[in-house]
Amino acid sequence: MSEFKVTSELLAEHSINQEEYAEIKNILKREPNWVELGIFSVMWSEHASYKNSIKLLKTLPKDGDYMLAKAGEENAGVVDIGDGLAVSFKIESHNHPSALEPYHGAATGVGGILRDIFTMGARPIAVLDSLRFGNPENPQVKHLIKGVVNGIADYGNCFGVPTVGGEIYFEDSFEGNPLVNAMAVGILKHKDLAKSGAKGLGNHVVYVGAKTGRDGIHGATFASVELSNESEEKRTAVQVGDPFMEKLLLEATLEVIQKGLVVAIQDMGAAGLTCSSSEMAGKTGVGIEIDVAKVPQREIGMSTYEIMLSESQERMLIIVEPKNFDALQDIFHKWDLEAVIIGEVKDDGLLTVKNKDIIEAQIPAETLVLGGKAPVYTRETTIPGYLHKTRSLDVNQLPESKDYADILVKLLQSPNIASKRAVFRQYDHMVQINSVVEPGSDAAVVKIKDTNKALALSTDCNSRYCWLDPYEGAKGAVAESARNVVCSGAKPLAITNCLNFGNPYKPEVYWTFSEVIRGMTDACKAFGTPVTGGNVSFYNENPTGAIYPTPVIGMLGLIEDSSKVITQFFKNDGDLIYLLGKECMEIGGSEYLKVIHNQISGYPPKVDLNAEQELFILMLELIDRRLIKSAHDCSEGGLLVCLAESCFSPDGSNKGIEIEYNPKIRKDIAYFGEAHSRIIVSISPDTKQEFLNTVTASALEYMYLGKVKGSEYIINEDLAVDTKILREFWEKGIDL
Repeated sequence: MSEFKVTSELLAEHSINQEEYAEIKNILKREPNWVELGIFSVMWSEHASYKNSIKLLKTLPKDGDYMLAKAGEENAGVVDIGDGLAVSFKIESHNHPSALEPYHGAATGVGGILRDIFTMGARPIAVLDSLRFGNPENPQVKHLIKGVVNGIADYGNCFGVPTVGGEIYFEDSFEGNPLVNAMAVGILKHKDLAKSGAKGLGNHVVYVGAKTGRDGIHGATFASVELSNESEEKRTAVQVGDPFMEKLLLEATLEVIQKGLVVAIQDMGAAGLTCSSSEMAGKTGVGIEIDVAKVPQREIGMSTYEIMLSESQERMLIIVEPKNFDALQDIFHKWDLEAVIIGEVKDDGLLTVKNKDIIEAQIPAETLVLGGKAPVYTRETTIPGYLHKTRSLDVNQLPESKDYADILVKLLQSPNIASKRAVFRQYDHMVQINSVVEPGSDAAVVKIKDTNKALALSTDCNSRYCWLDPYEGAKGAVAESARNVVCSGAKPLAITNCLNFGNPYKPEVYWTFSEVIRGMTDACKAFGTPVTGGNVSFYNENPTGAIYPTPVIGMLGLIEDSSKVITQFFKNDGDLIYLLGKECMEIGGSEYLKVIHNQISGYPPKVDLNAEQELFILMLELIDRRLIKSAHDCSEGGLLVCLAESCFSPDGSNKGIEIEYNPKIRKDIAYFGEAHSRIIVSISPDTKQEFLNTVTASALEYMYLGKVKGSEYIINEDLAVDTKILREFWEKGIDL
């Protein structure tokens, strides 16, 4: 091995501190060389090792009745949905790359999460995205939005997977550090479930897919530092994807898995060949030896360091028995893809990297993998000082406007509430022709071919709530994502999460992270929705400060009878409208408070987990008995916004309503507060008595609001306006 001098500057370049460097020397019993330093740099980065989060992540509930693969065991979680079928799903971030190269950053984020799904043996059937940006009126923010949306659209559309749902929010804290989280969902048969742990002494290590280039080198390390004014110099850390090649890789991969030719398989995602080889070895305690000279390369003169750390897209590593290699290679060649033996499985527990006959690196594999012997830290926590100010909100000091029509229009125009059609119209959400409920309702619904089952899918998080109270905010994110799928008729089964935070070395940031984990744990236990896996993204900061804490929840729900799916939109004149849940008594953290009073303050709405679960049970019974015709989660904007959104049919037509509800409290709180555990439903007058009997038997509070009627939106004597006018304001809220 060649020798070189390790300096403090070199360690800083690789984001390795002195204590970690001392441990590296202890592991190797010598000084590392250049390649080994690079390997430790990416594998001990926060992005790959979760060294500042794994202790807390282990407290999340991971067991459940439907789990086939637990969090952290494989590339993605796997949930049993009966009849020999399973769902693989996962969400991950691509925040820093998207901040620098919005198009390629977002596109490769979609590509990476899709590979996580089909390495499990699952065919992707849906993509969702969760996006956060600064003020959309800012030209630079508008540039980021367009690039990200185009990147997601182009990759998904070209690959041939529908982008069926998601969310997009705007807050000043995301001005210099947008969040781009992508979720993918796939279907597989139990018998085709693929594993990632290498085994079988002498088995081939096979490289498949695209050739390796210099793009993405140190991408994992780049994702583990704050963005700064020098970040522009790190554009080489942003990969470039090819969705057409990924489509070929999908078909070849599923074919070799289904034909039983694969012992183990791993996507080359963050940290590329380094991560895939070390994780495959470390999970099962075996060794892997590879020769980088055999790695297909698209650039001349690449060094071992570059080959090992490249994050070029559309690549996999497969463990294959020698007797099956020819058959596997034939299949990949049929799809015009590389399939090359680059090494073999050993019994020494080492990751050995050679360049022809020269050993360039030799490291115990277990010291590199997540949950192995990588560093694990517990950081200092401090309650943020800003909470003393935000929690001093006195509602009685807020002036109350009586012009409720003006307030409603301003809320409907707010980018956080306004129609997102300008975004999702760019996505092909009908490819594969399985989409039952398209973007625009509470949850996307995708039918499973050759069955009567369907999946309801949702991503959700109110970052503002989490900034004001991370514990309640996280509970609320889980509750609302579950409520969204329940409103479609689905039983919530499990979640995946993408945890986006600032610098964990800052005590205030780490306190919010620990509180979010606590809130998520309590909610998931209450709802019986274990965490199947996901992603932690720290260091989401820029020179002006940290983002709002944003634990995005991806919820999976199962509908056994797809004929019972419902949407949020009112259906027929004469239908009766009810609110299931209590009258709202709180206004903290609301869109009303921000838009009308220019305040982000107060306590966000608290979640009564027992009441929420009772609401889910009631809703699923009502839907199963076909007693309701529409259901809409009452969330951002509160009651009047929820009613308006229910009037805007996806075909462009509008319904009117006459509401007779008279609040017992201050009207702006009742109309625009955002309390949890509330759903607006509409029913046929013919089923009124059966509906009321069922609801009253549940002991949950409810109230009659009014009826669907005509084309005007009427709230008592407080508000009367044509719903067509309201819709025009709502549809113009986001201009791309």
